[in-house]
Amino acid sequence: MSIFEAVIIAIVEGITEFLPVSSTGHMIITQELLGMQIDEFVKAFTVNIQFGAILSVIVLYWKRFFQSFEFYYKLFIAAVPAGVLGFLLMDFIDSMLESVLVVAIMLVIGGVILIFVDKWFLKPKEKQDISYGSALKIGFFQCIAMIPGVSRSAATIIGGMTQGLTRKTAAEFSFFLAVPTMFAAAGYKLYQNFGIITNQNISILLIGNVVAFIVALIAIKTFIALLTRYGFKWFGYYRIVVGLVILVMLFLGYDLNIA
Repeated sequence: MSIFEAVIIAIVEGITEFLPVSSTGHMIITQELLGMQIDEFVKAFTVNIQFGAILSVIVLYWKRFFQSFEFYYKLFIAAVPAGVLGFLLMDFIDSMLESVLVVAIMLVIGGVILIFVDKWFLKPKEKQDISYGSALKIGFFQCIAMIPGVSRSAATIIGGMTQGLTRKTAAEFSFFLAVPTMFAAAGYKLYQNFGIITNQNISILLIGNVVAFIVALIAIKTFIALLTRYGFKWFGYYRIVVGLVILVMLFLGYDLNIA
């Protein structure tokens, strides 16, 4: 993996991780366009650069993130369903990650849902406080994102809106929930692949995290502004286009490998 490839992948990760567009689908297209050879380090790299994305949330919302133990209890409760289900179904989830067709189909289906989701929640309750029960329910919505192509961000934001949260409040809680969820996933992946990280490629991993951090900072601020003003519709159209691009590439015989 070259430094150029690492920077491009990190940019894609930083932009798409917190947007409801599925970072997995974008990784497929990016890796194919770059003609990358998918080895064990590349697999580890695409997960471990999430550390940089996590840090961007903490930096942007540090006053609200370090607020109270009750807030952390709610994040913990929301993270439990995905943690338990992810551990129990780890092999099955990994097998789904090998199916590019599943990713493409879910991108299209998710896109259609996003086009109409704003109409389903025309009158949010403007509720700003999240109860323990609401946190748990949002956590179950996050489990849906274990299906590749669904988008963790989209699932948790919609989950928050079902609990009466505004788009902005639901999106911000989704960002906060990403911290323990992504930290656990990236940390476990780092533990699994610690042996393949050498003096030669650790610099690439560090560069990737720095780039993902900077790009995610910009992406989060931009996303909140767009979501508040325009809603989900245009993200839905975009997902459909990306999903159809992948389907066309598969139909034309491209070997899209994300496993």
